Amino acid sequence: MAASSNHPYPRSARVNEILREVISDVVLRLADLDERLGLLTVTGIDTTPDMRNALVFFDSLSDEAKAALEERRAQIQSAVNVQTRLKRTPKLAFKADPAVASGEAIEELLRRRHHDDE
Repeated sequence: MAASSNHPYPRSARVNEILREVISDVVLRLADLDERLGLLTVTGIDTTPDMRNALVFFDSLSDEAKAALEERRAQIQSAVNVQTRLKRTPKLAFKADPAVASGEAIEELLRRRHHDDE
């Protein structure tokens, strides 16, 4: 970490958190206009080191919700541009969070084992 830095964590982590907050807010507002976006939760953001691209992870992502996000990508990116002070707005891509799916699979295995033990 540079001696002149006053931030406790790297720039990419700060940018990811800002993007998560802004995109969560935008998707929530868009859900009022497009029911396909209802009940979506942004679980994380992964920006590339050059900050040109950002992968937005959701707790779940149906085909309909993904299509709605793709249709409104420019609107979401525009909101990110207006609400942040980034030199460039990263190109957004949308994906279901694999950690959520893995966690659900583990929970199901534990439930089965508990049920088999009874």
